[in-house]
Amino acid sequence: MNTNLLNEYNVVRENAIGFYERKRGLIEISGKEAVQFLNGLITNDAAKLEENQQMLAAFPNAQGRLLAVVRVLRLGDKFLFETEAETYEKILKNLQRFTFAGDFFVEDLSSDFRYFEITDSKFQISNHDFITFQNNFGVNVFVPQTSVEDFLSELKNKNAVEISDELYEILRIENGIPKYGVDADETTIVPELGIEGLISYNKGCYIGQEIIARIHFRGHIAKQLTGLILSEPSAAINGFRAELQNAEIKSLDGKNAGKITSVTFSPKLEKFIALAFVRYDYLAEGTELKVSDATATVKNLPFIKRIS
Repeated sequence: MNTNLLNEYNVVRENAIGFYERKRGLIEISGKEAVQFLNGLITNDAAKLEENQQMLAAFPNAQGRLLAVVRVLRLGDKFLFETEAETYEKILKNLQRFTFAGDFFVEDLSSDFRYFEITDSKFQISNHDFITFQNNFGVNVFVPQTSVEDFLSELKNKNAVEISDELYEILRIENGIPKYGVDADETTIVPELGIEGLISYNKGCYIGQEIIARIHFRGHIAKQLTGLILSEPSAAINGFRAELQNAEIKSLDGKNAGKITSVTFSPKLEKFIALAFVRYDYLAEGTELKVSDATATVKNLPFIKRIS
């Protein structure tokens, strides 16, 4: 790891507010039948979401496979969905199909805002026009286009540090945040993500519900996204990282145990860490596996709790 990146990491991890701008989709759902339609499409229960509260949910297809992970915020009779840039257009089109079926309205707000992730979970947002969500990273803020300059000035006044793409990837993996198209895609069955609070098993039917419920009540997932801490020392960072990407994981007796999806070097842990799909028999935290010539120890996510 180069010195500049390590310094940037240490500043953000130890005592500074870090911020990172990237693209995310923001969709507003409203109408008297919004809850009814939403509950037929997502894995969580929109009816139980209280005012100004948020929840995680997934959009599955008919086979229970992942179309998108979304964070849902309820504001009065409206629901705001935020999701990755890679998935938002697909979700937008999926929702718009139902606007002619009843009192259900969909509005794409993405171009009206710019999206920032703030590493301080206690960061105070003074502007009520801002839309805020929380995740393992900290506070996520949708800032109206007209307020962006003021917002950036406020960050500057708080001595916030802008996070580079390379540093963001380290923090993302340390915080156990999967990325669509890298750690999960339409081949992923929703429960395989292993994200707590993503699925309600008590509400009514929704697309893909039968398969997801069957896995939960009659058996278990074949594999799950989890963390691995690798034994390789830091001296071999560059070559070893390339060797690890998408590498097969094996049990100590040589059986296939899964596959790595994302890998980085964690300065705080002083180890390589990875997000990986690990087979059910090897999911227990502390299980030792092999990746190439290195020992890989299973670690429940996140590797490191949120920064603040």
